[in-house]
Amino acid sequence: MNHEQPRVPRARRPPLLGEGARVALVAPAGPLRNEADLARAIDNVRSFAWEPVVGEHALSREGYFAGRDDERVADFNRALRDDDIDAIWCLRGGYGAMRILDAVDYDAAVRRPKAIIGYSDVTALHCAFALRSDMVTYHGPTARAVLSSFSRSSLACALAHGGDSCGTATDASVLLGGSAHGTLAGGNLALLSALAGTPFAPRFTDAIVVLEDIDEPVYRVDRMMRQLLLAGLLDGVRGIVFGTCTNCPEAADDGSRRLDDVIGEIAVSLGIPTIIGAPVGHIDDQWTLPLGAPAWLDADRRTLVVQPTLTIA
Repeated sequence: MNHEQPRVPRARRPPLLGEGARVALVAPAGPLRNEADLARAIDNVRSFAWEPVVGEHALSREGYFAGRDDERVADFNRALRDDDIDAIWCLRGGYGAMRILDAVDYDAAVRRPKAIIGYSDVTALHCAFALRSDMVTYHGPTARAVLSSFSRSSLACALAHGGDSCGTATDASVLLGGSAHGTLAGGNLALLSALAGTPFAPRFTDAIVVLEDIDEPVYRVDRMMRQLLLAGLLDGVRGIVFGTCTNCPEAADDGSRRLDDVIGEIAVSLGIPTIIGAPVGHIDDQWTLPLGAPAWLDADRRTLVVQPTLTIA
């Protein structure tokens, strides 16, 4: 593949995580189900030879949140401001990250960049840090997940080795061929569309946009994609990598449409290379994506290549 493409903006990458790195476990959104979830998260951290540091309110619950807004953001900011913390691994998604965006200490991340890891509802934080801190964050499994060997390998590649944590999407389909170079961006489609019109709306110019979702009928995926399109948020996008839409029925009371057709329409209207079915989303085998890093999409070969870490911020 020819990587001699126009230059794209490059966000700062946090330092890689070596043996003994201190990883904060915080819950910025939904609550854990039980103490077993937290125990699994602690074991996951230790399995990479890192040291877990559990947030004060990790097991808190306030309705469908992991504690009150002020409690969740306090744990998050404490980890951001602590120079002895090397990474923040979100315990789960759920809902609630949007509610704390205005109170996050983004300046702390500018002063001392550190890896922030998670997906689904954590997409709100990924967008916010991209805008306010110009920092690479990591769209990857939450800390409480049961990590498959595939997910574990990709996560270690991104966070510990600084290599290409993606590769060939063997089960993906090509919706529109071609190749593109851009900055990785995106995440959960519902969160991205919810951020439209806010100060934290994603910026996708010159981006390869990666998308995923769960429990959304195809007509709602259609509506959210159209919202991004009509809001101008897809202007200047260079490529789309749609992952998995888990439990997204194609049939509704009034008829049915295929998810491939919905995403394919967007690809054709923008004229950009697009694949669907990449290992991203609410699935066991996930790529860890360094959002903000340069990447190359070859839709015909179904490959997504991420530029390795050459220097540490």
